[in-house]
Amino acid sequence: MRTVRDRIRHAVSFELIGLALITPLGAWGFGLSLHDMGIVGVVSATLATLWNYVYNVAFDHALLRASGTTLKGPWTRVLHAVAFELGLLVVLMPFLAWYLQISLWDAFVMDAAIALFYMLYAWVFNWGYDRVFPLAEWQEQAQAGHHST
Repeated sequence: MRTVRDRIRHAVSFELIGLALITPLGAWGFGLSLHDMGIVGVVSATLATLWNYVYNVAFDHALLRASGTTLKGPWTRVLHAVAFELGLLVVLMPFLAWYLQISLWDAFVMDAAIALFYMLYAWVFNWGYDRVFPLAEWQEQAQAGHHST
């Protein structure tokens, strides 16, 4: 399992890189000012960082209990990303509607588009993060014959 320090590094780096990508893309795609998209991005990133930490601890504990390992294959990564974004969607939609003065439907559509971006980004980021910062237990399991990611 990852340490608290490693989980914090993971969550913060995920959000900072994501924010650097989504702010200009979102401003362009949604026709918002960089300022408004920046506010949406910072508030969303703050909430997502907190959710990221809590979610990943819970997911890893559940995965360890269910399978005896925290090693994630491709389908586990898909489940991981989709469930994360669905939970975040519930949290962010009311904020988007309030801050941007848009309907809940428009907030849902915007949030769904952002969630789609982040699902793809989360898969790529987490795959890369696990390559840059692998856990020793994964190498041991791979050598013992378990399938790796």
